[in-house]
Formats: sequence, C-alpha cells, structure tokens
Amino acid sequence: MNMGEEVSHLKAHVNTFYNNGALQRASEQPHLKTNQKPSQINKKVGSQVGLVCSVVFLVMAIATRKRIFVPEAWQLLPMIRAMSEAVAAVAFVTALARVDLSTVAAVFQAMPLAVTMGAALFLGEQVGWRRWSAIGVGFIGVLMIIRPGLEGFRPESLYVVAAVIGVAARDLITRRLDSKVSSAVVSLQAYLALAVGGAALMIMSGHPLEAMQSAEIWPFAGAAFFGVLGYYAIVIAMRVGEASAVTPFRYTRLLFSILAGVLVFGERPDLMTLAGASLIIGSGLYTFLRERKLAREMALAAA
Repeated sequence: MNMGEEVSHLKAHVNTFYNNGALQRASEQPHLKTNQKPSQINKKVGSQVGLVCSVVFLVMAIATRKRIFVPEAWQLLPMIRAMSEAVAAVAFVTALARVDLSTVAAVFQAMPLAVTMGAALFLGEQVGWRRWSAIGVGFIGVLMIIRPGLEGFRPESLYVVAAVIGVAARDLITRRLDSKVSSAVVSLQAYLALAVGGAALMIMSGHPLEAMQSAEIWPFAGAAFFGVLGYYAIVIAMRVGEASAVTPFRYTRLLFSILAGVLVFGERPDLMTLAGASLIIGSGLYTFLRERKLAREMALAAA
C-alpha cells in the first residue's frame, strides 16, 4: 500500500466525518426541521453514506484493477480496522448532532496526540519525554473542554472522545496492514462496515428504513458535494506538496469550525473552551515539529 496514497485516504475520511455532520446539524435548525429524531437521522446517514461511498470505492478498485478479494484484505486485522472506523464515524456524527461544533472540533484536534501515544504503547515506537509532556498538555486541554465532574460537563461530549479513540485505533491498525491490500479496498471495507452498522442500529432500535425527507435532501447534497471537494483537494495537496508543509493546515479546521458555529449556529464558545483548544493545538504542533526534527536527524544519520 503506497504510504502517500494511504495518508490521503485517511485525511479524506476525517474530512468526510466533518462534512457529513452538516445533515444532523441542519435537521435541528428551525427552518429545516424534520419529523425524525437526531438518533434516527444519525443511523440513516450512516447507512446511506456508507452505502454510497462503498459503491464509489468499489468502482475505484475495479477501475484501477485492484484485487478486491485478496486473502490478506479479509483477515481479522482489516475487519477490526473497518469496525473501528465505523464506530468512530457514528460517534462523530452523533456528537455533531448533540454538542457544539466548536467543542467537537477542538476535542477532535487531540487525535494526532492519541495516535502518537498509541504508537508508543502498542507499536513499540520510541517517544521521548518532550512528546510525552506535549501529549499530557494536550489531554489537559481536552479535560478543560469536556470538564468531567464540573457544572458545565455534558455527557454527550464523550461521543467525541469515542470518535478520537476509534480514529486513532484505525490509524494504528493501518500501519500494520499488508502492503498487498490497496487503499481503495481498505476504504471499501470501512464504508461497508458503516453501512451495515447504521442499518443494524436502525433495525435493532425499531426504526424502519425510510427515504430522506424533503428537508434533508439539500443538507445531505451539500455534505456530499463538499465532502467530494475536500477529498479531491486533500489528495491533490498530498501529492504535489510535502506532508510536513500540508499537515499544519489541518489546525485551520478548528478556526473554520468555530466561525461556522458562531455565524451559522449561534454558538458562543466560552473562555475555558478556547483555552483548552489552544493547549491542544499548541501541543499538537509541538509534537508534529518534534517528530519532523527527529525524522530529519535519522535521515542524516542514515546518509
């Protein structure tokens, strides 16, 4: 599996989580009200998005002549990865429906820190005291935003934490996938799991499978359009630019999320949320710069 191609797919999946949340949020606006509860919409979106994207990646795999049923692609590890991504997607869109957009965006920025910590704990990668300190500072920022045990604590915010854990697990497992498994097949598996999981949740909760209501069509279409646009832009950026130059721009997502929350949804993030977000961004950028420096030193030593 080509690493640059896989990084592009992983970043695009995270971007898709954000864009598909537009339907949940739009459904709660007075002028776009539907007759369905957010939980119903979450499950329906999961199954519909999963099904549509599965078809897209199936076509991509066939068009590029990738082997879909290579044995290595359907072993236990790829299946666990697909389920991790499905759980993360459902948790993320549920959080978007129930928690302020600025809160969701800020906590989700801790995902790279969770990946670094997981790589040290489960993959045996060496992480020095500086990066461990940065991880600790970042998670303090998460606690400042979520505030467990305090008056401002909202249990729904734990959905974001579940999404971070799911995405981190997905990324760590991806590093252990066999190189014979193409990125298109990996993506196909993830969205198939999301489609099956969303449909299963609807059936188990007693909600019948229903077509989209008229108020949901445009938000869903917008989410799909901007998802495709973002996906294409990310792939192009990762191909023509260096990862070290592109990666820091992911933190601008928090700025746009806060602006969208304030201007579109009337949110007002408090000082504690902004302070926690600053800690997360600062520690994340430090960890990225530190890893970049260590990689450069290792390259020079190898030369």
